[in-house]
Amino acid sequence: MATIRERKCGMWQAQVRHRGMRPVAKTFKTKTAATQWARLLESEIDLGVFVDRTEAQRSTLAELIERYLAEVTPRKKSARNETQRLKQLQRHFGAISPAALRNTHIAAYRDARLNAGLAGATVLKEINSLSHVLDVAIKDWGIALHVNPAKLVRRPKVARGRERRLLPGEEAKLFAACAKSRATMLTPVVRFAIETAMRMGEIVSLRWSNVDITSCVATLPDTKTGDARRVPLSTAAVAAIAQLPRHIKDGRVFWTWRRSDSLQNAWRRAVKSAGIVDFRFHDLRHEATSRLFEKQLTLPEVASVTGHKTWQMLRRYTHLRAEALVAKLG
Repeated sequence: MATIRERKCGMWQAQVRHRGMRPVAKTFKTKTAATQWARLLESEIDLGVFVDRTEAQRSTLAELIERYLAEVTPRKKSARNETQRLKQLQRHFGAISPAALRNTHIAAYRDARLNAGLAGATVLKEINSLSHVLDVAIKDWGIALHVNPAKLVRRPKVARGRERRLLPGEEAKLFAACAKSRATMLTPVVRFAIETAMRMGEIVSLRWSNVDITSCVATLPDTKTGDARRVPLSTAAVAAIAQLPRHIKDGRVFWTWRRSDSLQNAWRRAVKSAGIVDFRFHDLRHEATSRLFEKQLTLPEVASVTGHKTWQMLRRYTHLRAEALVAKLG
């Protein structure tokens, strides 16, 4: 049942009551608008399609993002990067209520970010992060929205995956620069990365308790994909870590760096010193994967080493040298 009343301020309030649900009220400038809203609400209730949007209208995206940062983000391996993306989204969309957010708002944000020179992959991650915040709010926090507006937005084009490999002479320059680095473990960590195709985070967190030198296998209990992985170690990989000094308290193999960004800094200095242009640490994973194929390992064998789930995912890291295929062609 709807009740329409005029408030002292001259506005009109419509309130709809129905058995089994809490009263829903909204204020309008005119009695006509209040009446129309009440009739629409009663119609939705009669049809069984009514959704209480009060919470979605009262909340702001800033509040939702803050809650997401407190409850969801800390459980992710990419928490630091996601926090930066969400803070950016919070600054832009924070004052808007979830109920008022439209796909046009997000599309305008997408275009502005691309026009500012950001990569399509970066903008895509931002839109996907916003979309997941809204999904969690809808499914877990009782924020009633007819649809997640972020899912209605056309995604930006993403550049093809990098195919950067070490060019002739670059490997020698790289190891020469690593040998001169103040980071004494940089040379073995780079060699280990080339031999195992492990990600930087996996290498930094690798513990001696998960390395079996005798069987030449390293176990990664917690990877980016969420699944454990057993990585076979080549003779060169074992040699890279066999003589490393062990820390009394820290059980990690490469204990020099507490976090990945510390290793990243040492890596960048070495690459710059070597005079190598546009070569990232993650490109070592690309290099390692390509070398596995050049050693004639099969797709399932390479995937078991790298942890990739599908050929499509694996292909972007695989760039075989034509010279390595000559012998096969005959």
